[in-house]
Amino acid sequence: MKKILLPLLAALSLGCCTLAAQTITPLEDGKYDINAGDVTMTVDAAHGGKIVSFRLGEAEVLNQGRMPNSFGSTFWTSPQREWNWPPVAEYDTKPFQAEVNGFTLLLTGEKSRFGYRIRKVFNTDPKDGAIVITYTIANESGEVRQVAPWEISRVPNGGVLFFQAKAVEPANNMEGLPFIFEKGAAWYVMDEARVNRKINADGTGWLAFADNGLLFVKKFQDLKEGEAAPAEAEIQAYANPGKTFVEIEEQGAYTTLQPGEELHWTVRWYLVPLKGDPAPSRKLLRQARKLAR
Repeated sequence: MKKILLPLLAALSLGCCTLAAQTITPLEDGKYDINAGDVTMTVDAAHGGKIVSFRLGEAEVLNQGRMPNSFGSTFWTSPQREWNWPPVAEYDTKPFQAEVNGFTLLLTGEKSRFGYRIRKVFNTDPKDGAIVITYTIANESGEVRQVAPWEISRVPNGGVLFFQAKAVEPANNMEGLPFIFEKGAAWYVMDEARVNRKINADGTGWLAFADNGLLFVKKFQDLKEGEAAPAEAEIQAYANPGKTFVEIEEQGAYTTLQPGEELHWTVRWYLVPLKGDPAPSRKLLRQARKLAR
């Protein structure tokens, strides 16, 4: 399979690798479009390897704010207490090296001061209608380390966030969010407050967001009790003060890595037309569960 390296891609104003409904198209300024039918994901290799857009046709589901840490989707290591704040630049803002190999986009980050190197592999699954992201954390520290993978996606503050869970609890010494538990799921009908709010929850391997005629579902590893990193959780949600944006987040298992070992973690993204209103209902829950089956 022919490998197209970044220097060659940068010299092309437009090009693509195509198979049926799949395309990977290099854009200007280190960005790439990944298409699966009517769904398009835009990845910015030059700025943290972030997912900066996820849309169905022209309808966008990710927040497009201009302030740092307010838009798109990023990837960090967990637990947060290892690096506190701000996010580690090698994970969040520094350039990633990009390669297109057949119908796969591979991004490779720089080694951080913690000894981790992040890789992101993007594929499409046209039959399933998903864009598939596999994250790798490589331990290049020379020491035995413990770490978990963590994906953070920012959506506009509107509509409803939901997943299957029996309870949620406040996280990171913040106030909680007003989830309701009915119709077989936990629901947060997005609201406005002037404080930072965050929750942890033990889910069942998926979470969903519905608004503006779109249903966004993420499918991932369902963690067992005790598998999350300390003070972290399988599912998290953070609401920024004011009616600005909400982070919908999930984490993988807290894993011991020997020097030279790697952790691999896959998340499947779906974006489809919303059937009905963005409000708690069994119909909406069934639509999300069908995608996450």
